[in-house]
Amino acid sequence: MNPFTNDVPPQPRHTLHPTAALAAGGVPATAPHAAPAPVHAHGDTAPAAVSAAELAVRQQALARAAAQLKAELFGIDDVIDRVIDAVRAWYVLPQLISRPVIVCLWGLTGTGKTQLTRRLAQLLGFYDRFVEVQMDGFSHGASYRSSTISGMLGDSGITEAATGILVLDEFQRFRTMDRKGEDVKVERYQDVWTLLSDGRLPPALSALSNIERKLADAHYEAERAETDDEARAGKPPLRFQLDAWDAQELKRMLKLQEPLAEIMQWPPAKVQALFTRFQQSHHSWETDYSKLLVFVCGNLDEMYHETAQRVEDCDTDADIFHRLTRKLSLIDVKKALGERFKPEQIARLGNEHVIYPSFSKATYEQLIRNLCTRYVDDIAAQCGVRFAIGQDVLNELYANAVFPAQGTRPLFSSVHAILSANLVNAALWVMQEQLPLAQEFPITLATGKRHLLVQGLGPHGPAETTFPVVLELNRLKQRANADFRALLAVHEAGHGLAYCVLFGHAPQEVKINIASF
Repeated sequence: MNPFTNDVPPQPRHTLHPTAALAAGGVPATAPHAAPAPVHAHGDTAPAAVSAAELAVRQQALARAAAQLKAELFGIDDVIDRVIDAVRAWYVLPQLISRPVIVCLWGLTGTGKTQLTRRLAQLLGFYDRFVEVQMDGFSHGASYRSSTISGMLGDSGITEAATGILVLDEFQRFRTMDRKGEDVKVERYQDVWTLLSDGRLPPALSALSNIERKLADAHYEAERAETDDEARAGKPPLRFQLDAWDAQELKRMLKLQEPLAEIMQWPPAKVQALFTRFQQSHHSWETDYSKLLVFVCGNLDEMYHETAQRVEDCDTDADIFHRLTRKLSLIDVKKALGERFKPEQIARLGNEHVIYPSFSKATYEQLIRNLCTRYVDDIAAQCGVRFAIGQDVLNELYANAVFPAQGTRPLFSSVHAILSANLVNAALWVMQEQLPLAQEFPITLATGKRHLLVQGLGPHGPAETTFPVVLELNRLKQRANADFRALLAVHEAGHGLAYCVLFGHAPQEVKINIASF
């Protein structure tokens, strides 16, 4: 019997690093450029002084990262500038950092918060020292190691006293107070508040108790083995005293540098001596993560109360939501946080709160053009057929895919549903008709807006075909009866007049052709 065997089977190591895939918050304007060469402004043995040339190189790397982010993520240039300024000292001169740098990103869903942090880590060369934690507590399984921030960091490539990036995503779900102001029982990630305070984490008491129990088991088993010499007669002595899982736990907890295979061969007496020395050492007791860059990301619906709940609204102009959300300030953030967290916890988040406005109409239009270009380029690369999507199609994609309160995700799914299959069918038609591929094939909307019209020039003259397209919101907005439209116009004009009298200025928008009737 191995005295250090866990009661439960070893859990798999968590995947903590991001992939290069783009998330819903952004679409590349062009094919992604090569990332700038990593400039590692970190290390346990940083020089006492940094040359002006080295500082200039780090500044240039940061500027290149900012330019690349703006090329890939639309509509958030001001946000990117704020984030770059907030991390400048941490990246360029980390020797000055003595506690975690905390940057909070707040915005509606689908505006690019998580994507910004992932891409920034890649561009700055921190892809191997990047940890992303979903604060709802369900994204990384249920093992005890993944229930603490210290456990997540311990499994990552971030070493003690070195720089790294930690993302605390969906932070609004980590609320510690309910709507009545009563405490909410939260069992996972409770050490996050200690980390945000000064970056120094004590070892988990449960883990220390577990090691103590295993040491007691080890001594018990060693004593039994001494009285079992006859059963061991003629057999070589056991080489490994610890299994790999327990040795890894021991290495992490006691901050050991020896190879794992060597630790696995240590006798219980040596492990006991190391454990005792660790308990008596003040310096080794805490783990130093004071040089972390911590991104806190989340959606604060209380702050966006005029927009966040209007998930069905596909009629209000995106620019109206954009103007409303651009007025939000630090005070609005603090007030919204006060409905979810205790005052001392809000204080630990600091004052670097970056607010994402909802996307403007111009941003959505740019996203649609970019998405269509990607679909067209993919078809051309695979089949050699080049399409040109008309402006009328682009306009209807905006009218039928944009829900301003929900960001980019509904847009992506709608454009895919409307275009992907139809472009494939159109390419098959071109090849079946043997139309010359040297031309561009325009795609427009047919009369009635129920079909896509594809045209081309063949050996025997012009050729065209149509493919049905479902523009659901167009159907909902149609008011065929002229009398009904007139009644709606008079009714809404009355609302507009009352608004002018009550508030002293005209309403921003009056519509009668709406889907969210």
